[in-house]
Amino acid sequence: MARIAGVDIPRDKQVLYSLPYIYGVGRATATKVLQQTNIAPETMVRDLTDDEVLRLRAVIEGEHVVEGDLRREVRQNI
Repeated sequence: MARIAGVDIPRDKQVLYSLPYIYGVGRATATKVLQQTNIAPETMVRDLTDDEVLRLRAVIEGEHVVEGDLRREVRQNI
């Protein structure tokens, strides 16, 4: 199971549709991340190699505010 930003993304879906399960990642962001990491959008999550998961994790957690940090930021802005 691929765990990115503390979220287990669904294994039986294409990676383009699984990444939006992470709070703060929509389809547009998922598309950009997949282009940056050179991963085909139609690849099934269960078929991702460990290296591909590490690249996804590095880009999402390194360049984007997601999950707990984003929830905290939104809550403070309110």
